[in-house]
Amino acid sequence: MRTVPIQLLETVFSALRKNPEEFIQEMRIAAAVKWDELGDISQAKAGEIAGLTRAEFINALSRYQVDFMQYTAQELAQELANAD
Repeated sequence: MRTVPIQLLETVFSALRKNPEEFIQEMRIAAAVKWDELGDISQAKAGEIAGLTRAEFINALSRYQVDFMQYTAQELAQELANAD
């Protein structure tokens, strides 16, 4: 595993009322949720980035009010066409 240092001002931790470790964990989750929402990464990879299982990541999506099922119009049409 590679460690990447992140420098943050002491004052940022109070924004979420979290200690530095909790704040960094929340940043990882928030980034993974957004990248998943944009379709940049899979849910499995997002969970890995967030340090969560896929099930835990899906729960995090709910907490961030992001739908865990994301389809483009074309993907949805294909799913519906294959439903029978």
